[in-house]
Amino acid sequence: MPVSQAHAVIAISSHVMRGSVGNRASVFALESLGFPVWSVPTVVLPWHPGHGPSTRLLFDHTHFDQALADLERSPWISEVRAVMTGYFGSPSQPLAAARLIAALKAKNPDLVYLCDPVMGDLSGLYVPEATATAIRDHLIPLADIATPNRYELAWMAGARLDSNNDIIEAALSLGPACMAVTSAVPMMAGSIGNLLLSSRHALLAEHRAIEGAPNGLGDLFSALLLARLLQGSDEEKALQTATASVYEILARTLKRESNELTLQQDQSSLANPMALVQVRRLVHPASRPVR
Repeated sequence: MPVSQAHAVIAISSHVMRGSVGNRASVFALESLGFPVWSVPTVVLPWHPGHGPSTRLLFDHTHFDQALADLERSPWISEVRAVMTGYFGSPSQPLAAARLIAALKAKNPDLVYLCDPVMGDLSGLYVPEATATAIRDHLIPLADIATPNRYELAWMAGARLDSNNDIIEAALSLGPACMAVTSAVPMMAGSIGNLLLSSRHALLAEHRAIEGAPNGLGDLFSALLLARLLQGSDEEKALQTATASVYEILARTLKRESNELTLQQDQSSLANPMALVQVRRLVHPASRPVR
């Protein structure tokens, strides 16, 4: 999916006043790699809810719909090469995003859409089930790339995912041409994995697991994977580079004892990560013998 870096990305997700989660992470990463970003907040918070309660600024669903419709009619819409979505603040917002994405794809069949279905983790859903259902039913079918974590994929597929084969089968059942599943099953002890499945590849990128990770790593990984693919990297290189950047920034953040990703101090890790990440080729479903 090669594209000039001058082409813009619409990023639709949460905004925090302090911190590096949601669009604060995604926009910084994309712009650091040369992509202009049209940033669309779905909810505004003083800080990530993991830090404690705070005021939640919500948007009237009619106004949110109208703002996305304005973007579709924008005289500069031809600048947009990709859309990525993350956290949504209400069940109606994924439907508005789906209408925008479908309209942009109708105008430009080459438009790339990445869906990061931000809805849950090991503890279960942390968004209303109606919001998760709207993401699964309206946005995943439009996605060229999806980046769920293993637990989000398990919820969407309605299956336990105890192995990478289970993850691959679940990814195939949902349909996006490229799916990168974070928190996949590592093959090395003490590691964590990202599994990318496409029509050509089943790849597992691994690095050492680090305890106490701040929030925002999924948002960052999704933005970096999209950026690398848009820049023309092949799937293996894009997965390796995005994973290496996230791992390096995480390690440096924890060394500084920060409770937020220190992106502003680690731009070199976004552009040219030095961390070593092991990438393994797994057996692709298309190569399995027919029984």
